[in-house]
Amino acid sequence: MVHGVDDDTELQKVWSWLVARPLPVQLTRAVDDAVKYVLDGARTGRFDLLSPEVDSDERASVGTKLQYRVLNELRLYKEPPLDTLILGIPVELKATIRSNWMIPTEGQCEISVLIQVDVARRRHRAFLMRVHRVWLNDGANKDGKRGVAADALAQFSLPLIDWTSLPAEPLIQLTAAQLAVVFAPRVGQTSRLASLFGFLPDTVIPRSSIETVCFGNKDPMRRARQAKDAVLAASGLEVLVGTWLTDRLRAKELGFDLGDDAWVAVSPAKAHDRVDVTPAQLEIEWDPQIPGAGS
Repeated sequence: MVHGVDDDTELQKVWSWLVARPLPVQLTRAVDDAVKYVLDGARTGRFDLLSPEVDSDERASVGTKLQYRVLNELRLYKEPPLDTLILGIPVELKATIRSNWMIPTEGQCEISVLIQVDVARRRHRAFLMRVHRVWLNDGANKDGKRGVAADALAQFSLPLIDWTSLPAEPLIQLTAAQLAVVFAPRVGQTSRLASLFGFLPDTVIPRSSIETVCFGNKDPMRRARQAKDAVLAASGLEVLVGTWLTDRLRAKELGFDLGDDAWVAVSPAKAHDRVDVTPAQLEIEWDPQIPGAGS
């Protein structure tokens, strides 16, 4: 029997459980990690899923990688008969980088978390839906999988998160000419990183982007630290790194959140009103009772 959204008790229970969690943060982290895993920038130098260097099979594998990361974020286990259990209710996890999800025969008429990743716009969204066969498109592929009908998705799904931006990848902002400099072969890491900071002033650059620029090389973070003085001398940019407490506080004062390991090259115009870090600020930032504080 086909129940509507309001009459489906199991669907409502699963939805209530999910939306009680910080889903935008958790799913964003899961999607970003899955994308970076597939790109493997530290080994390949790739940073864009739409690059011709990423083949279609790799691109499609994001959905598979994402499934386990979602389970980890939600502290769920891989459990039969589908992908996991929420409040004892079987739930399928489906993710796609296309416009639709292909629902396998075992998942049809079951509850599914449907995650869609818009690679071009670097965003994602998610729904919860019991994917009844009558709400799937006619026709199936050779494995019996069928897509979700657009009108059924609009009428019979429950929203989990609306379109949410993924963390920015600053390397995408570079022009072809700038990329040629930053990824120039047979040029030292320190020189190329200095160019990266010079091309992207006042832009938070995550550790993963630096590792991508230095792909295949050892100790890129040390090379990035070595670039600090060169960048300051060449362009007047003050390079700050999140792993250093004073730099992290300095960046925070200037409006940049570096977390524990991101970087930023601050322009002179932005940095002119520097406020020195006081012992009181250091005391607030570093609390010995908090694991990892001040690291």
